[in-house]
Amino acid sequence: MDDDAVVATLMRCLREGERIAPLTAGPGGLGMARAYRIAARVAALRERDGERPVGRKIGFTNRTIWDEYNVSATIVGPMYHTTVRPLDGRAVAIPGLAEPRIEPEIAFRLAAPPEPGMDAHELLGCVSGICAGFELVQSIFPGWVFGAADTVAAFGLHGAFLHGPIVELPATGRADWIARLAEFRTTLRRDGQVVDRGDARNVLGGGPVAALAHLARLVAETADAAPLAAGELVTTGTLTRALPVSPGETWRASFDGLPLDPIEVGLS
Repeated sequence: MDDDAVVATLMRCLREGERIAPLTAGPGGLGMARAYRIAARVAALRERDGERPVGRKIGFTNRTIWDEYNVSATIVGPMYHTTVRPLDGRAVAIPGLAEPRIEPEIAFRLAAPPEPGMDAHELLGCVSGICAGFELVQSIFPGWVFGAADTVAAFGLHGAFLHGPIVELPATGRADWIARLAEFRTTLRRDGQVVDRGDARNVLGGGPVAALAHLARLVAETADAAPLAAGELVTTGTLTRALPVSPGETWRASFDGLPLDPIEVGLS
């Protein structure tokens, strides 16, 4: 398929729930540069239809799950005002998502766009707030079988980001935050039972700050990526495995070593 046909197919998947075979397996395949070009066109159509971009998700920063998904690269994709919301005790409906899975993540609210080459202190200088959240990821490719380029084109696998309170990051004490963000541990529970645990260093070997540094490089190096901007909310990737979810479940994640309250969401 040419780019026009791929974009049209992806928009049907998004709006009508169509499922498709991996684009990388089709005639001519799909490379990363073309995937980002197609993703930019899909994003433009979503914005034309009234969706307002409010942040980015970084995917596949947890290298411990690369073999599970047959990928060996991180990705980045947009999040929208229609897909990002605070956790407020209301149940979240998931039937509209394709084979949804849940991921506990740390997110940064940007005060300024980070730049390639910044050290950890400079990177946190670009952050105004920190929160924990659940990303609900989805796959329009049945069975979660795809290549990394497929996921770039297909909305970065993003379905929704549901976040806890944003903790303001003070000008002082950032060295403590840097240390904590590299060392904390996460426990993920479903209906009160522990289903997985994760370590900060699962994220690119250095934690969420390492993911932010990586994002700055990735955006700068990707021709079709929109520049980062102040006010964006940036998710830094799952700390555990991405686990399938079903209506009626309640999920809870706690973060040992970070001054963030546990987060919880019920699914319907």
